[in-house]
Amino acid sequence: MTPHIRPVTEEDLPHWCRALHTAFLSTPEVPKEEIEFRTPLVNTGRAQGAFEDGRCVATFRSFDQRLTLPGGADVVADAVSNVTVSPTHRRRGLLSRMMAGDLRAAKERGDAVATLIAAEYPIYGRYGFGPATWVTDWEVEVARTGLDRRYSGPADGGQVRFADLAEVREHGPGLHERLRARQHGAVDRSERWWLRKTGELPDGRPWEEPFSVLYRSPEGSVDGLLMYTAEDVWEGKLPQCPATVQELIAVTPAAERALWHFLLSVDWITRVRTGHRAPDDVLPLLLPDPRAARVVTHADYLWVRPLDIPVLLEARTYAASGTLVLDVTDPDGLAGGRFLLEAGPEGARCTPTRRAADLTLGVGELGALALGDESASRLAALGRIGEERAGAVALADPLLRTARRPWCPDIF
Repeated sequence: MTPHIRPVTEEDLPHWCRALHTAFLSTPEVPKEEIEFRTPLVNTGRAQGAFEDGRCVATFRSFDQRLTLPGGADVVADAVSNVTVSPTHRRRGLLSRMMAGDLRAAKERGDAVATLIAAEYPIYGRYGFGPATWVTDWEVEVARTGLDRRYSGPADGGQVRFADLAEVREHGPGLHERLRARQHGAVDRSERWWLRKTGELPDGRPWEEPFSVLYRSPEGSVDGLLMYTAEDVWEGKLPQCPATVQELIAVTPAAERALWHFLLSVDWITRVRTGHRAPDDVLPLLLPDPRAARVVTHADYLWVRPLDIPVLLEARTYAASGTLVLDVTDPDGLAGGRFLLEAGPEGARCTPTRRAADLTLGVGELGALALGDESASRLAALGRIGEERAGAVALADPLLRTARRPWCPDIF
């Protein structure tokens, strides 16, 4: 019997969640809090399931998202999440069918891109996605940093103060939006996101209240938020307490320096795990001894799949000026074609053209280039971009790449 793919109803939700748990090797038991948390998500009609004999054997969900591009403008994205196929039903085309239907619907809605965070790297390239942002995690050995442990507050005259969760809910959303306006690769956060983050909206997963800290500038504006947990670990009457950053939002360099310096000066904390940060985060260089920050993870993160190439390329900014004809192949027929990109600091135009191509590339390669992280020269060296006009690759790098790397702080 071929599993039937259809939108998920409230009655399906326990079975859908159980399939999700099974594929992600979580406990098969689904807490009632998770069912309650996910119920509103069903009402969008964008949660799919594959069903066979009353059992859910594959899951898929998408939702509206805003993705920030270089320069601060954002575009509507089709965010893909909760993708699973049960081990008993692999290699039957279930994901391909669900993905194809979702991407067609996103194209018809006018979404500029689709996004996802890939649990496994090899899966999503065949659907036209390319890795557009990366993340790095550091573990900092506090004793080696060289920072003055007699920290008494920000050098700029600002204030670092503990906050309760009500203050986090008050200031956090605005801080994130200020960050998102300047950080390409970032995505928007819903009110539900903040309620879950602060324990107001249980989702069935364990939650521990973190320590929360706000940074206020000398002028009184709240410019930074730090949330972290710590473990009370002692060995031989000596503290060996690790801390883990749950959230660090800083919208000014002063706020970023102040929050890191504060956390690295807390008594008894001997190691700090940073969580996912931008791959070019300033943290190591804030330390007198950057080697105190050891990289423990460096991996691809947000993947982008172009759906409307002119909208995507016209919405971002460009530090250099240039003209390129891009011949983009898309086996799914959603976004392919030949496009003339005329771009510079004053703006950009991207239009269909019959001119000879300068570069040939797949839609996934364009997704990897779209936020300014990947190098056209590197992809050309791998044979994944074809140079049809001499010098086109050399022009593409300064045109498309950005001075700072894109970063997506969120998992979804």
